[in-house]
Amino acid sequence: MKIVVAITGASGAPIAERLLEVLKAGKHKVYLILSKKGEALVRAEANLEKVNSYADRIFWEDELEAPLSSGSFPIDAMVVVPCSMKTLAAIANGIEENLIIRAALVSLKQKRKLVLVPRETPLAEPHIINMLKAVRAGAVILPPVLTFYHSPKSVQDLIDFIVGRVLEILEIEHNLYKRWGE
Repeated sequence: MKIVVAITGASGAPIAERLLEVLKAGKHKVYLILSKKGEALVRAEANLEKVNSYADRIFWEDELEAPLSSGSFPIDAMVVVPCSMKTLAAIANGIEENLIIRAALVSLKQKRKLVLVPRETPLAEPHIINMLKAVRAGAVILPPVLTFYHSPKSVQDLIDFIVGRVLEILEIEHNLYKRWGE
């Protein structure tokens, strides 16, 4: 598969790093888009060099002339992880101020999978309204909610659960966690 992964400035860079690692190991083609705040976040919470090494090509949010801006550029899916509330609001309301938002809106208009992993708690009413708008437009909202039925033993197990859920939306096989009933 050809997958766009965008990283914005909400906390959660280890989830993005692990998703990129798993996609690379699965031999998927990965296009990475970093916002300026996303880059700072990765520097603070993860390993920027590793994150960059998992991408086949890296774009910055201000590269609106990038191929990802066009529906004619073939990709299969896009994941924004973590997804700031600002980015979610812009996607939900069609405000194309950068490449992340433009690529997300292209995914929606082309009926491609778009997974948003919002990182905010608690949620205010405008956050929930924007999530509803994004879902109605075709996005999947996948908050990184802690779960315990798979008996996590570490933070890495919790991260793997979220990454596994993203992979399931993308219809990519994995064995990152024990599923309910297994």
